[in-house]
Amino acid sequence: MSGTYQEQIIQKVYPDSTGYFVFTENNLPTKNRIYRIHTDNCSEEEATIHFNGICLNSQEILFIAKNDDKISLPFTKEEEAFCEIISTNERSNTFLKVDSLIENMRYAFSSYRSEANRKVNSIKWFKTLQDFGEQQDESLTELYIYAFLSNKSNNLYTYYLQDLKQNTYYDELLERLQEQYPNSPYTKQYETELAADKFSIAIKKENTSYWSWVIIFFLIISITLNILLFLKLKTKNSDSTALEEKLTQQEKKILDLILQNKTNKEIASLLFLSVSTIKTHINNLYKKIEVDNREELKALYKNK
Repeated sequence: MSGTYQEQIIQKVYPDSTGYFVFTENNLPTKNRIYRIHTDNCSEEEATIHFNGICLNSQEILFIAKNDDKISLPFTKEEEAFCEIISTNERSNTFLKVDSLIENMRYAFSSYRSEANRKVNSIKWFKTLQDFGEQQDESLTELYIYAFLSNKSNNLYTYYLQDLKQNTYYDELLERLQEQYPNSPYTKQYETELAADKFSIAIKKENTSYWSWVIIFFLIISITLNILLFLKLKTKNSDSTALEEKLTQQEKKILDLILQNKTNKEIASLLFLSVSTIKTHINNLYKKIEVDNREELKALYKNK
């Protein structure tokens, strides 16, 4: 649907001065197929340019047809081409109807900016387009809609993947294609793309599941360590409280002054004792509290 290649060209014709052209060959299949009429005013030397989709002097239209159809593409009053299809095949203009719905959808999306409104609109328009395609009783029309919804460059692609996970529509479309067009390139390509998208979803789900378990694992470890640390501190504080009861009144005063970051000399001055006496009291205090130095003592009482 998105490109034209030399080997796909059935016939070339040249229009007259009014833009009119016609071909009447009988080399199309008897069942419906998707076709493209592509017009340009490039020279023969530039013939390959428009096949790459970069020629500004070209126009094209996609439609459904079979070998006994009669189709005309009249100009509009504004001299615009490919805005209307008149055909003996009622399916021929369904792509134009889909294009009209898509334009309405784009207009609706431009009217809403919030993510919530976009989500509601996605649900609404996916269902609207899918229902319309199914009502046509022509799976090629549904395939045209699918090509738009599943386009990776489309803003709706993320929602398409979500819809694919929970909506049975896509599998049902495959069944309709297999019934109407068994062994056709359309059916095989759709089946391949559908399987690839489902595989992509499964990989993402597996990766998400893996990282979720990793996060949960580290969260459990973190909580466990915090609980153990809390219990350890609680136990240590309880033990220090019990040990503190062994201190004399003088040693308790010295403990309070140490926790206030007072030096031995300052403590001696405040208690009217000699520095050597203070050192003796501090050594006795260390033994009773079961620490070896001031740093351990302060750390013990820091969280108390």
